[in-house]
Amino acid sequence: MELDINGRMNKSLLHTVLKTYLIAVIVVFIIVAPFFYFSLKKLYLDDVDEALLLRKKEFMIKQLPYLNQKDIVLWNKFNRESKIFPNERLKKDSLFFKYYYDSLDHEEEPYREINVPIVINNKPYIYSDKMNLVESEDLIESITILFLITLILLLITLFFVTKKVALVIWKPFYNTLQQIEKFEIDKMNYPTFSDTDIQEFVRLNQSILKLIEKNVAIYQQQKEFVENASHELQTPVAVIQAKMDTLLQSGDFSKKQYEIITSINENIARLTRLNKNLLLLSKIENHFYSDKQRINLNDLIKKQLDFFIEQAESKDISIITELNENVNVFSNYTLVEILISNLILNAIQHNIPQGKIIIKLTQKNFIVANSGKTQPIPQEKVFLRFSKTDPSAKGNGLGLAIIKKITELNNWQITYSFSENLHFFTVLF
Repeated sequence: MELDINGRMNKSLLHTVLKTYLIAVIVVFIIVAPFFYFSLKKLYLDDVDEALLLRKKEFMIKQLPYLNQKDIVLWNKFNRESKIFPNERLKKDSLFFKYYYDSLDHEEEPYREINVPIVINNKPYIYSDKMNLVESEDLIESITILFLITLILLLITLFFVTKKVALVIWKPFYNTLQQIEKFEIDKMNYPTFSDTDIQEFVRLNQSILKLIEKNVAIYQQQKEFVENASHELQTPVAVIQAKMDTLLQSGDFSKKQYEIITSINENIARLTRLNKNLLLLSKIENHFYSDKQRINLNDLIKKQLDFFIEQAESKDISIITELNENVNVFSNYTLVEILISNLILNAIQHNIPQGKIIIKLTQKNFIVANSGKTQPIPQEKVFLRFSKTDPSAKGNGLGLAIIKKITELNNWQITYSFSENLHFFTVLF
């Protein structure tokens, strides 16, 4: 069993089928066992009743015509199961159950008995005959137990045969599943499916191959677009930026002209950052950063802090660190570097004068908390692309979206919370 993305327990297909089979077998067993027992018991009782009626017929034809009242005592003495006694109110034949005490076994034993009204020397009597059901009960129970044991053995055999056959039948499916799990679109390792003569699995494999080929083609197109866009967009923007810088340094402008040129220059810089971040997101989504290595987060955070301390001090922001020396992750170095720098930069940009930043690193998480606005950010907007809580901010609203994408790529989790006037961003490894 495995857990899905929502933490629920997933069951294998074979397990589900066999569980359903087992439940059905148990239900059938519960129904069949008593049905078989009572059916067998009824059949035996019908047979006993038929035997009693036959013995009654034989008595009526062969013995009753020759009986006299004086013979009744002898009859009752020498016949253990059949008796003749006076009749007071019986009008017709009667079949019923009755218990008699057995002096040998010292217990009450069940009998099936028939009472028949007869006439001897013009006087009413009852002919009574009975059959012991103890042995029949034992026989029925023995037959039932034997039947149930046979049924259980049969069901167990069917269960394991079904399991074995299912494993063989579903083997191509599990092979297909393993091939899909190993497939990585950026490595172009096309899956190789095992041969099968099962029509449904053949169709499944063909459909998956078509889907993979289509997605690989789309991936290649996107990859080419990213490469071309990176070259075609960055170069002219960089040229414009350089010329604007030269113009600002060499020109003699009025205050109004200078403000206009400065605004254009700032927007070009913003366009450069936007282009860079969009290309970065596209590269992350297209698995450009697939190379991974073991990274010491403590060393990397200290390296990033050396770069941002000056920016923090210029805004009179204090940085407090609590770093564990031995935290290592297996990831792409560039992406982890971007994640750390974006979190720290976000904490600086959205801080307040004389504010503070708390950076904490443990074996389980990396936390960056900063002072800022005294209201929490709406959860649905925190990691949304181009979402800006402050329209006047210089950022383009992609920093946290990039962080979110990097954590997803590494199977980590990023959360936001607001407590004690601090905005907490926590990366859970």
